[in-house]
Amino acid sequence: MDMSGDAVKAKNGSMVAYDGQMAFKKMSGGGEGIRGMVTRRLTGEQMTVMEVKGHGTCWFADRATEINLVALRGEKLFVESSNLLCTDAGLHTGTTFTGLRGASQGNGLFTTTVEGSGQAAIMSDGPAVVLRVSQQYPLTVDPGAYIAHQGNLRQNLQSGVTFRTFMGEGGGEAFQIRFEGDGLVYVQPSERTTIAGDV
Repeated sequence: MDMSGDAVKAKNGSMVAYDGQMAFKKMSGGGEGIRGMVTRRLTGEQMTVMEVKGHGTCWFADRATEINLVALRGEKLFVESSNLLCTDAGLHTGTTFTGLRGASQGNGLFTTTVEGSGQAAIMSDGPAVVLRVSQQYPLTVDPGAYIAHQGNLRQNLQSGVTFRTFMGEGGGEAFQIRFEGDGLVYVQPSERTTIAGDV
């Protein structure tokens, strides 16, 4: 990331190299202020971040994952905290209630939000796939493959357990996330281990 005196917020420990003059400062909680810190501790949606400021170029990476840049123009991005690498410092991060979807993954009932104008870098295990959701075409996603979403979307958890599952003919997932409305959903071509996995 090229910087000319500006700042970015990045996942703690994700800097792999830099040139020029950079200053690194650990930030508590990853959210805005004390409320964000407390919310993250209560919900388990933990994201330790650092502020990087200076002149030069800084490179970020985490476990050789793919990095996808998402440009925000006043919208809100909902992203799993483990998939957020860095954001422009002007973007606000926080948490939001996501209902049972978070509980199904064992990540608490909240997910990380990024809001404002600027760029956010999200990570995926393999190249991310961006899927459009429209009123005519709702989308159902495996919780272990979900990374992020944006737009005017409603989500709910639906059970994937059917008679076919018990006969060994189902897909193996106990739950899926259904998105309806208008927006984009980012998924990765692999699965995290989730509580909502094999029955």
